[in-house]
Amino acid sequence: MKRTVLATATASAALLAIAACSGPADEPETPDTETTTETPAPADEGAAADDTASTEADTVDAVELIKLDCGSIYVSDLDVFSSAGDYAGQTDTFTDTCWLVRHPDGNLLWDLGLPGSLVSQGEQTTNIYTVSLEQTISDQLAARDMEISDLDYVAISHSHFDHTGQADQLDPAATTWLVNQKEYDVMFPEPEADAETPDTEAEAGTDSGTQFPGFEALDHQIIGDDYDVFGDGSVVIFMTPGHTPGHSSLLVNLPETGPVLLTGDLWHRDESRELGRVPQFNSSEEETRASMEAFEAKADALGAKVIIQHEPEDTEDLPAVMR
Repeated sequence: MKRTVLATATASAALLAIAACSGPADEPETPDTETTTETPAPADEGAAADDTASTEADTVDAVELIKLDCGSIYVSDLDVFSSAGDYAGQTDTFTDTCWLVRHPDGNLLWDLGLPGSLVSQGEQTTNIYTVSLEQTISDQLAARDMEISDLDYVAISHSHFDHTGQADQLDPAATTWLVNQKEYDVMFPEPEADAETPDTEAEAGTDSGTQFPGFEALDHQIIGDDYDVFGDGSVVIFMTPGHTPGHSSLLVNLPETGPVLLTGDLWHRDESRELGRVPQFNSSEEETRASMEAFEAKADALGAKVIIQHEPEDTEDLPAVMR
């Protein structure tokens, strides 16, 4: 038990230090709520045609899954990534991937990677983690003729620093955050009432959210254990708790390849999946193992391709349809 607590403290310290090195998130601009009484000028027909063409270009006919590079994480000692104690002294480099899901009815971004400020700061080391980032999500969307405001939904597998780092880039006016209640409560806990925090303030949650300002700015929608994002079974967020209380994974049914399952951090390495290893800093080893079993059953039943999001062997050399 003591070992697990220490490992959790180490991971938490790394999270806070990385967040600190990224600097404070930009405050979202306050929307202009004033109404105008001016009569708009007639739209130029040529401009209208251009707008229509742009809208058509922004749509897709079928579901697409596009990998985004959201950073690299070198781990100088893997000990905390196995409660069995067999990773001590080993090193590894994790890739950090985010995933753009395009659907005829909208766009979903899955996970938010490392802080965007790392692009200008270069490689940063905190405790056992050395992190780096070459391009922001916004830059990678721009390379695909998309803007951050084209994202209708964002969802994260869980709230660790390497999956939440670029929330400050999102457009609160355009994007809705899909999140289950358990992970939301981890990120925005209700403050305890005390002499300095009256009961009414505690009930309102006035102290919550300071650790995740980028998410605090977003409209959020609480979702259930299995949430069908577009209502047709093609994109489903399902809970796999244990790494964090509300940890989730993602199912994407692609027309060309069939079902794909993104693991979040249910596993970090192919070897961890093969050996059933559980990180010491997980919120619950028992829940993690139950989630692993349920995930494997789902993968077998669907005949799905499984992608461990931190495993280079899983995220490189993907089929062309996954870009």
